Amino acid sequence: MTNTGADMRTITLEKGLAIFINALHGKNRSSATIRAYQTDIQQFISFLHANNVSIQTPADVEKVDIVEYLSALAKRELTGLARARKMSALREYFRFLEGIGVVSKSPTTGIETPKREKNGRQVLRSDEYTKMLSLAGANPRDYAILQVFLQTGIRVSELANLTRDDIDFVKPSITVRGKGMKEREIFLEKKGIHALKSYLAVRGGSFSERVFLNYQGEPISERGIRKLVVKYRKEAGITKKASCHTLRHTFATCKAEKGVPAYQLQQWLGHANLNTTQIYIHLGKQNAKKIMQETSLA
Repeated sequence: MTNTGADMRTITLEKGLAIFINALHGKNRSSATIRAYQTDIQQFISFLHANNVSIQTPADVEKVDIVEYLSALAKRELTGLARARKMSALREYFRFLEGIGVVSKSPTTGIETPKREKNGRQVLRSDEYTKMLSLAGANPRDYAILQVFLQTGIRVSELANLTRDDIDFVKPSITVRGKGMKEREIFLEKKGIHALKSYLAVRGGSFSERVFLNYQGEPISERGIRKLVVKYRKEAGITKKASCHTLRHTFATCKAEKGVPAYQLQQWLGHANLNTTQIYIHLGKQNAKKIMQETSLA
């Protein structure tokens, strides 16, 4: 028995979210993306319940409700970037609901996306990441994690999910499962190979297939990896807000500076769109000009 249009328009906000999340799983979206959408939309639903008890279904939501939500986020001093991300989640959510007949028209229509701050992408200097590596040198696992980030530019989720079968020391390379479970191969260079071999030699006999483990012998979480990077950043005296993603930016920017073509960089980074990769090529050209000026022979 199929639901009629009237039936679909009476489902609750929570049911609408559940249907949307289930559809994302069906599209094979990454677990990180699904968690982010679920969190952002659930926060919006909680806001509606706290501020307008008459809203029970997605069809009850009006444009003004979303405008008020964005205003409330701004008063809480959320960045334009954070508000833009939440607005993006709401757009996709209501676009999906409109497509299956839950709402007749998306209430996000006509609402401008909050402007994102024009903050430059953080990139570590060679002396900064070298100091982090030096501090981690006595810990084979931590040193290997930092080296894999810097030598491959993979995402934190990809590093956390790396398995022993993903490492091929003969080629040598690693197989990475990125967004949408798309696989890509990244060749390893000597520093990365040595760091992984040194860590695996002392890793212990855990039955886990994951490469990187915590101190209980269980797969280390993304949160655990982020905390590890912050720890070494602070110990190295780096004041900029360097994160796992900063190490990815550092990899990409350094490769672009050294003339790596955009298509090759796109493959390494796992970008679906070449335009996303082009920013590193642009940054590489900017930095090349700066280096030329700073090393003038005149």
